[in-house]
Amino acid sequence: MSADLPIHAVLPELLATLREQTAAVLVAPPGAGKTTAVAPALLGEPWCGGQIILTSPRRVAARAAAERMAQLLGESPGETVGYLTRLDSRTSARTRILVMTEAIFVNRLLDDPELEGVSAVLFDEAHERHLDSDLGLALALESRAALREDLRVLVMSATIDGARFAELLGEGARTIASEGRAYPLRIRWLGSSPQMRVEDAMAQAVLTAWREEEGDILAFLPGVGEIERVRERLEARLPDVPILPLHGQVEPAMQRGAIRRDPQGRRRIVLASAIAETSITLEGVSVVVDSGLSRRAEHDRAAGTTHLVTHRASQAAATQRAGRAARQGPGVAYRLWEEGGHKGRPRFDPPEIETADLAPLVLKTALWGSGDPAALPWLDGPPEASLGAARQKLEGLGALHLDGRITPRGRKLAELALDPAQAAMVLFGAEHGAAREAARIAVLLQERNLGGRGEDLAGRLQRWNADRSPKSEASRKLAERWAERARGLVNGKDEREAVPHAILLAAGMPDTIARRRDASGEHWLAAGGRGFVLDPASPLARQDWLAIGDAQGQAKGARITSALPLEESDLECWMPDRIERRQVLNWNESAARVEARIERRLGAITLATGSDPSPDMAAITDILVEKAVEKLGEVLPPALLARARHAGIDALSPENLAQSAEQWLAPLLAGRRDLDLAAGKLAEAAVGLLDWDTRQRLDLLAPRAFTSPAGSTHEIDYAGDDAPSTEVRVQALFGLERHPMIGPKEGGVPLLLKLTSPAGRPLQATRDLPGFWRGSWADVRKEMKGRYPKHRWPERPWTEAPSLKTKNAFSKSPR
Repeated sequence: MSADLPIHAVLPELLATLREQTAAVLVAPPGAGKTTAVAPALLGEPWCGGQIILTSPRRVAARAAAERMAQLLGESPGETVGYLTRLDSRTSARTRILVMTEAIFVNRLLDDPELEGVSAVLFDEAHERHLDSDLGLALALESRAALREDLRVLVMSATIDGARFAELLGEGARTIASEGRAYPLRIRWLGSSPQMRVEDAMAQAVLTAWREEEGDILAFLPGVGEIERVRERLEARLPDVPILPLHGQVEPAMQRGAIRRDPQGRRRIVLASAIAETSITLEGVSVVVDSGLSRRAEHDRAAGTTHLVTHRASQAAATQRAGRAARQGPGVAYRLWEEGGHKGRPRFDPPEIETADLAPLVLKTALWGSGDPAALPWLDGPPEASLGAARQKLEGLGALHLDGRITPRGRKLAELALDPAQAAMVLFGAEHGAAREAARIAVLLQERNLGGRGEDLAGRLQRWNADRSPKSEASRKLAERWAERARGLVNGKDEREAVPHAILLAAGMPDTIARRRDASGEHWLAAGGRGFVLDPASPLARQDWLAIGDAQGQAKGARITSALPLEESDLECWMPDRIERRQVLNWNESAARVEARIERRLGAITLATGSDPSPDMAAITDILVEKAVEKLGEVLPPALLARARHAGIDALSPENLAQSAEQWLAPLLAGRRDLDLAAGKLAEAAVGLLDWDTRQRLDLLAPRAFTSPAGSTHEIDYAGDDAPSTEVRVQALFGLERHPMIGPKEGGVPLLLKLTSPAGRPLQATRDLPGFWRGSWADVRKEMKGRYPKHRWPERPWTEAPSLKTKNAFSKSPR
């Protein structure tokens, strides 16, 4: 084992700490050697009689770390040092150090909470804050507290906040820092060009670095698509140069080739995703070209989909990337952004727990026995909204009881160590004799490059089945392991493969069963109520139904990236429990009535609809009452409400009438489908709420009408700003000396009299009739005598007999 690594300076302190304490934090910069030096150093410790587990964030890093440690020991992987990833493993009974991905470690803990035979767990690159890393640490700390007080837990990283992790690990946990190896590193700021595509800008920058620098080049790009496009551009310009991709979809042998120097000694260019940021050292690299972009998965709770989003790389990620150039000697990093904008980038990437789909986490913690995942020891707790969405999803799969406890089916799903939706798919397949096919579909959803590209999963499955490459063979073996496990869980039937592939997919993702909404096949409606879009040029666009496996984009119009064609008859046959017959009542606003229909539905998708001959009339009444209450001021005579307000009758206030609608309104609407009731009936029903005394008080304080001395009746307006008021011809008030009052004799309110001419035109308004007679009446009389000579216009109207008749008619009438 090499003794010149910087980490060796702090190993004695670390070993002494772990003899006294069961937890520690090791902070060491890139290149210090923590990944490959710490675990072997622990093997000789007196407390370390069992196995050491080293968790790694990625398959490439896990395999590379194990191979490097085995090489330093003069062994092959699988002897003292082994590794365990989903598609590849090297381990034996002799293995003392086992490197595994974080997800596999979580499943190991769930299977064996005591971690029997394990002396220590080392969490490498903890700063990346992957969901499985945070979960694995939380469960390991619970196991240590309740079951394994002797278990050593070591958190390792280059950029983490050591103090926060030390606090999480518990009292006595120390933070140990290594200085690392400091080789000179130059930064060249190339700036950005918004008009230039990232692949063009990166190809140009790599070519510049190739001309101006020496050593191998490592270029960071956000994803596989950009890597391939830059590769095409560079191969055209540098035909004799090894240009190697490095990402999670590359075959293991090619990944090893990208990590190691070229066997012929040639300079090479490695085009990598974020997979190369940490954990692995690329031999010979002294130049880094950084696009400044990163792509991470984010769960859209509204859409129910996880999609890849491209962001500006954080300052911490940029530091990690640049550090790759100076791990073995002086280096240079080219950055495709401006120096002045660097501090505007986020300091760190957000923890995955804040952006991920938490359904797998909630299921695993339920299996662990924690009904409330938030109660576990987290560095950053899970958002409550994400937990709620995850619980709802798991309840729909039958994995959780409503109180959060795991169901027997949920236990089976959790034991498959898959995403819950994919586990449900494989379990359904096992129950119906199609576990192998279901498991292969699950693999295709996880390994996006298998079987080529395209939205049609059936085409990809066919191509993958015919592919005899090592990765395809390993993937098929993985699918067979899942299928065999699922068959064992349900006493599965022999493989018949009679279940349509789309039904297998739909069994795990019922909310994404979708029907075409337009002739072009661009727009689709899913059973979960969400809209999806599909390229009209896709062969799937001609289908009527799809089972969607994956989609990218936001909630409104996420783009379908993988799906299987589905027949409606297969839904009827295989998933009848998902189809419901529902009586539906809709309010037709234009017709102002309730319409009753019977629908057969698959979630938000209506399969068939027709008129309901025997609807629930009580439910219809409820809707009518609700609609009437919404527009109470239109349904009831406004005059009644105004009278009640003026009189202070609280029982007839809109608020109280709404609360008591079941008492006074529902009986009137029973048996109806509309609100076409006479206003008088509604008013009578509302007033019926009042006892006799209150009705008398209403009539006293707010009478409906004013009766003039001439015997004419005039409705009183209580709604206007000048209320109470009424409109009356002035001749009807002759003989009236006192002004009319509204209310009790003592303390009443003067009625505003809006006086009109015989033709009904306004003359004057007054709340002082005696004053009007003796004041402005003279001017009114003078003007009106000329305009209406047939009518009476006396000088002293308060002494005259009231009458609306003309002078001639009045003189002939008996008095």
